[in-house]
Amino acid sequence: MTSSPESPGTLVLAGTPIGDVSDAPPRLSKELAGADVIAAEDTRRLRRLTQALGVTPAGRVVSYFEGNESARTPELVEALAGGARVLLVTDAGMPSVSDPGYRLVAAAVERDIKVTAVPGPSAVLTALALSGLPVDRFCFEGFLPRKAGERMGRLKEVAEERRTLVYFEAPHRLDDTLAAMAEAFGADRRAAVCRELTKTYEEVKRGPLGELAKWAAEGVRGEITVVVEGAPEKGAESLDPSELVRRVQVREEAGERRKEAIAAVAAEAGLPKREVFDAVVAAKNAARGAPSEGKGLS
Repeated sequence: MTSSPESPGTLVLAGTPIGDVSDAPPRLSKELAGADVIAAEDTRRLRRLTQALGVTPAGRVVSYFEGNESARTPELVEALAGGARVLLVTDAGMPSVSDPGYRLVAAAVERDIKVTAVPGPSAVLTALALSGLPVDRFCFEGFLPRKAGERMGRLKEVAEERRTLVYFEAPHRLDDTLAAMAEAFGADRRAAVCRELTKTYEEVKRGPLGELAKWAAEGVRGEITVVVEGAPEKGAESLDPSELVRRVQVREEAGERRKEAIAAVAAEAGLPKREVFDAVVAAKNAARGAPSEGKGLS
């Protein structure tokens, strides 16, 4: 797998399991065994990973973490320029996504060095898929600032963001973060806290931000990803009943129960659930030629 010294080498960004080591793609083992240099966020975790995969790296292993990223990057770029195949791995997930890697990728691109990747598990996409919130449009916000004022400022910047929001958070700051989100976005905004994804004690806690903040105040442990529903659509009064019905039908066709679809559309549009429900009942009765009176949301 070693490149010829007459030409630049290749930087390989390797996604690693976020919990269950059996999620590792077969190509990861091949790259670990054949790379000239392995740059690891934590060399001890790398050792545990290679042992679990039954792989013995043939190349040199160096540390590459937040504290030495700036200093180590030029050394790795020179190795790449000399023809080496450099494999970059972080503790879990894809390098450079809230992990070390961006500086090295940017430096390699600047030198016209090939950069490729071994796709792997992603906490962002896994949490998004499990959240039960809209997944057609989303944005990843990473970790919020630790200081309360800076954190609130960042949240207010996206308070009107329509796309679903995804965050990483440390367990000991989760209760403060959820409380800040409830203040910035509204206590009724739907969210999901995804904990220990793919691990033995995996848990997905769903509910309004206000309720989740109270739950988290009791203490939460493990790796955390938070998914938050986007802001409701402005100008809801301009949505006619037929558009509300259409949106409910789209969600039902995607597998949601009618009651859940009505609640979701009402939240998106900033309307009472009863108003959306009445529109659905009216459309149903109109299709049957019957009076349009509903009796409940079930």
